[in-house]
Amino acid sequence: MSQQKSALEKLMDERKSVRKYESGVAIPRETIQHILQQATTAPSSSNLQPWRFLVIDDQEQKKELRIAGFNQEQIETSSAIIAVIGDIEMYKNAKQINDLNVELGYMPREIADMMISNSEASYSNFSDAERSNIAHLDSGLISMQIVLLAKDMGYDTVIMGGFDKAAFAKRYELPANEVPMILIAIGKAAMPARNSSRLPFEQIIRFSS
Repeated sequence: MSQQKSALEKLMDERKSVRKYESGVAIPRETIQHILQQATTAPSSSNLQPWRFLVIDDQEQKKELRIAGFNQEQIETSSAIIAVIGDIEMYKNAKQINDLNVELGYMPREIADMMISNSEASYSNFSDAERSNIAHLDSGLISMQIVLLAKDMGYDTVIMGGFDKAAFAKRYELPANEVPMILIAIGKAAMPARNSSRLPFEQIIRFSS
């Protein structure tokens, strides 16, 4: 028996990766700020929230960034590029985050102190590569929230992992602990995006016996 789709399910169906954008469409910075702030409800490893954002909405900078983005047209024609950056020293914020949890009444002091101690002890012993992998995972989680929120507000997006990350970090003078993860183009679609197939569901799911 078919089940009526929820609003969220319909939104997920409507979200497509758009690569052709209407040029000259400006999105107010307040709107982008709202999308990003709402997206921070995403889960993250030990709630360390390693994501940082750099929004590039200047036309000349987008044109310049297109080179580092392997000449992907949407980098230049979209309204803005949201760069999702991972802080690989995320554990250094454990105290600030968990002190706020206590202040807001989300957890008792002893639990917060345990979380701070565990995060600082474990993550500080990980290599940069291991922490980068964690930040990549968390960046993927928040990026999905960003594109769904954008679609809900009438904007289209595409997520790009393929770009010259070293060149990007140099251009925007990122500190050593901040690693470029993902670029998200956001704007108004100039033409409908293509649908894309999915593997048969039976092929991708199994239950443990």
